[in-house]
Amino acid sequence: MTPASVRGDDAGMEAGREIRVDTIILGGGAAGLWTLDECMRRSHQALLIEASRLGDGQTICAQGIIHGGVKYALDGVFRRAALAISRMPDLWRECLAGSRQPDLRGTKVRSPHCHLWRTQSLRARAGMLGAKLGLRTRPEAIARDQRPPILADCPGTVLRLAEPVIDPATLLADLASRHPRRIIGGSETLRIELGRDAAGDILVRLSDIERSAASFHASIHAQQLVLAAGAGNEELARRMGLRKVRMQRRPLHMVMLRGNLPELYGHCVDAAATRVTITSARDSQDRVVWQLGGQLAERGVRMDRSDLLAFAAEELKSILPTLDLKGVEGATYRIDRAEPATRGGTRPDDVFVKRSGNVIVAWPTKLALAPRLAERVAELLEDPASPSLDLTSLSEAPRPQVALPPWIQEKSWSAVH
Repeated sequence: MTPASVRGDDAGMEAGREIRVDTIILGGGAAGLWTLDECMRRSHQALLIEASRLGDGQTICAQGIIHGGVKYALDGVFRRAALAISRMPDLWRECLAGSRQPDLRGTKVRSPHCHLWRTQSLRARAGMLGAKLGLRTRPEAIARDQRPPILADCPGTVLRLAEPVIDPATLLADLASRHPRRIIGGSETLRIELGRDAAGDILVRLSDIERSAASFHASIHAQQLVLAAGAGNEELARRMGLRKVRMQRRPLHMVMLRGNLPELYGHCVDAAATRVTITSARDSQDRVVWQLGGQLAERGVRMDRSDLLAFAAEELKSILPTLDLKGVEGATYRIDRAEPATRGGTRPDDVFVKRSGNVIVAWPTKLALAPRLAERVAELLEDPASPSLDLTSLSEAPRPQVALPPWIQEKSWSAVH
């Protein structure tokens, strides 16, 4: 949800139907949708509003790895960031198996694990040593004949890491399917106005007057507001009078490749960093699509598209010497990691959840931490007080669709050499 989608109060706007709920959530990415489900399971009357498409921005562009902390402990030092995320793979696996709520059996698991491998450098060997020390998710050395064929000739040990890789689009659809009538938005003509009513409660006014069907107007009052809008949080918080909320953006320039590629999920380790992170998907023509992240995407911020594609080809030749890029096409996209501001702009160690009055600002900082964020938000909510919501009053409300993956959004591909 972008701040431009949300306006200030307009006394002349048609009020329409009056609705009262316990909680309004702004932002329909993984964090907002998981928080909606957590609220409902705790008997809170909640609604989620997303101005564009579900997951548009960070969630749909994520590689889908449910990290367990090993990538943050490659130097053998167990930092707070690694400890905070260490139990997430087990929690997600239970949800994906349907043995824990939310039941995510409709979410596609691209791979049950990732691989770690290294280059020939001494720094890379040190990184693998740190990985072997592990955390809760301990890497497992695998025999050469169990390696993915593309990793058969990689030097040293290849490790298998029990970090599942999920498809973000099906995750979004799965979470949204649990409460479809409580999710509003996705219309370019939807006007969203955010403020407070005379009693000081949250007031969101919605108007969608240009739809071909009957126009929709509603005034939604709530005890509390949860801002889970990613990059939109800082401006939304400012509009609610929270001047001390500060956000930082850590940019990435991601590479996508499509063509005759093997499916691969994992990290090439170089010292205490992931030199390249590779995940795989398939497009509508059943071509394998690689997303390339890690240091490659961080260094790529300073490059234009053509230079980054050339750099990515050289990196892949170095870390996967037998890879054949003949006939492979490439494209890139830029995405910001929107997070709470930290001293020096470093990566946050954990989720950020802060309550100021009746507004909660929340950033998960990683896709894997969405359930941890939802639990933290729920712990800060006031006890439910609203009567059961008559959802027929929302029957005419517009509903957002799931955002398209970046390789579908991208229209310009070029040969990779």
